[in-house]
Amino acid sequence: MLYGDACSGVPAGRHETTFAAVNAVVRRLVPPPEFIVFTGDEIAGLTPDRTELEAQWRHWLDHEMAWLDRSVTPMWHATGNHTTYDAMSEAVFRDVLAMPGNGPPGQDGLSYWVRRSDLLLVVVHTLWSGLGGEGFVETDWLDRVLVTNADCRHKLVVGHHPVYPVNGYSGPCQREIDAALGAKFWQVLVRHRVTAYVCSHILAFDVQVHAGVLQICTAGAGTAHRMPDDVEYLHCVQMALDRHGLRFQVLDTNGAARETLDWPTTGWPVADARALGPGSHAPAIALPPPSGRLHLTLTGTTAHDTDASAETLFCGSRTGALPPLWIGLRGPRRRLTAIVHHAPARSPHYWLGPELTPGEHFSLELLLHWDMGPGGLLYRTDTEQPWTSMSAASPWGLERMATIDRWHIGRTGTPGDPRPFRGDGLEATIGW
Repeated sequence: MLYGDACSGVPAGRHETTFAAVNAVVRRLVPPPEFIVFTGDEIAGLTPDRTELEAQWRHWLDHEMAWLDRSVTPMWHATGNHTTYDAMSEAVFRDVLAMPGNGPPGQDGLSYWVRRSDLLLVVVHTLWSGLGGEGFVETDWLDRVLVTNADCRHKLVVGHHPVYPVNGYSGPCQREIDAALGAKFWQVLVRHRVTAYVCSHILAFDVQVHAGVLQICTAGAGTAHRMPDDVEYLHCVQMALDRHGLRFQVLDTNGAARETLDWPTTGWPVADARALGPGSHAPAIALPPPSGRLHLTLTGTTAHDTDASAETLFCGSRTGALPPLWIGLRGPRRRLTAIVHHAPARSPHYWLGPELTPGEHFSLELLLHWDMGPGGLLYRTDTEQPWTSMSAASPWGLERMATIDRWHIGRTGTPGDPRPFRGDGLEATIGW
């Protein structure tokens, strides 16, 4: 079980009731979780008064979490900006929670690792005072721990701050880890084939993938406001790891599964695949497909010209409306872009991918995944490469896309706005 960001610990405080509603879902799971990972910000914290801080922890542990028998169901905690914001609060975190003391120098009880059979769980401190505070994380120790436990089938790394922006909320050292350190941190995860980096901080649920490693953000354990309020919801995440990979379902306070994922995506696309040449086509299947996934392969050669206007690769049109889905190249550097129109008279949302070189052959694979929210538009430039989510500032994904009447290859099908592909040899294959 994964959940985080309750910001409670204050008797009759504004988040106590909302946290209890999430806990009620966790408490009635059958079978119960083997262990719980709390991704930070258990309490409101952010006080200079050590006595007050300790009192909040005691209320959270002895009253709000009194239902949990930790001898049966261990709980592992990550640090957070409400709980470890200076040296004093780091000391309180160590003393109160007594997490394993096998972290890097100066971070015992703040960063640590736990091994359970073929699972390695590494918890990192993304705001260590010894490195500068919020947004800074150590990577050398993480690398060594992953080397030592290289034989583990499953590796999860947990920290409070995302590496990649969530729902468009971005700001180095405030919304996510420092950009330079974040890049180095992610390289370590990719090199050691980590399954997922689990984080919170942005008050939302989000999943995206970068170079084959999932970033799972779960921050719905009780903090009353959301980011944004009209999309996100209080939640916890029930996860399973086995020889098939990782599966999860995101449960709201009614116990309903609102979002799910089975990763990695294997065994598809199935035999249902269609090769499409340039022009207009009747859709081979209604969207979303029964599998919730659509696989699109696009090959061709980009134009030699310096024209920066948009070029269509794939477009889904709807009569009397702007295209619900447009995928193509835009700008002087021919950057792969997806545009989703979700409602009349509302601005579209954009997803950005790699830049293509003028006058060169390209082979792009796109994975459109309806169950992954904004992280569900993925690409790779080689079948041997891992998937990566296109970057976006949207809190939703393909699940809000309008219905499509026609598919178009190499042009939009919109009268007066064809946006044709100017290169050569464009071919498309669509599978589901």
